[in-house]
Amino acid sequence: MFVIRTDIPEEERNALAEKVRGWIEGQLEGEVEEFTRWGVRKLAYRTQKGKFTEGDYTYIIYKADPEKVNQLDDLFKVNQEIFRFQTIRREDLEKKVRKTQKESKIKVEEPETSEEI
Repeated sequence: MFVIRTDIPEEERNALAEKVRGWIEGQLEGEVEEFTRWGVRKLAYRTQKGKFTEGDYTYIIYKADPEKVNQLDDLFKVNQEIFRFQTIRREDLEKKVRKTQKESKIKVEEPETSEEI
């Protein structure tokens, strides 16, 4: 999730959100599963010496190599239009995938039946 300043035009905010999406798919070689623009919302508290009271929120769920996720954080830090961001690792989904992989490795053998005449 990241928050864009609202003092820039809406077209630029949309372009920046799409730029982040393209960065995930291109530079990180990730797969975007969900891309949601929440729009302008009021912040819980003022930021940067009371300058911002609202922000344009974007929520993205994606899969990428964990080592490359830091590159996305670096993009957020360098970009001045994005003033808040948070990356969360979904361990619950990882556990679910590992569990299904483990279950698929377990082979159930049928008992051999021998018929005696």
